[in-house]
Amino acid sequence: MTQNTHTNEPHILPLSLYLGIGAILIGLTVVTVYVSFIHFGAFNLLIAMLIATVKASLVAMYFMHLKYDNKLYMVFFLSALFFLATFIVITMFDTLRRGDIYEIKSGAIRDAVIYDKLSVDTVQGIADSLSVSTDTTDVVIDSSK
Repeated sequence: MTQNTHTNEPHILPLSLYLGIGAILIGLTVVTVYVSFIHFGAFNLLIAMLIATVKASLVAMYFMHLKYDNKLYMVFFLSALFFLATFIVITMFDTLRRGDIYEIKSGAIRDAVIYDKLSVDTVQGIADSLSVSTDTTDVVIDSSK
């Protein structure tokens, strides 16, 4: 005969457990700040994400009571996190490898302007047809032409 440990009664955790988890979270926050000053190269993001994952797991397990609740809720929660991580990884593959595909690198905006489209004569012709004076920005349309 199997014993059902899940009940519909509220699950009350002792205050000492909440304070202990809170102290661990504060300690992990101090570790996060300390580690941020150390250069690990390519592992900086990995270490920060591991610490954040441990902290989020503690919050979900104890403060959200997923450890003591119906395990189906845990499955939904973990599957949502899995799909979120999958989409982030796919996005990172795209953004980290764009330089391999595109030959044009970004530069100053002025360098990207194409001057061949409008020659100086075309611009002067437009200015003459609008009777634009060179000493003012006012545009006067000459209707006699």
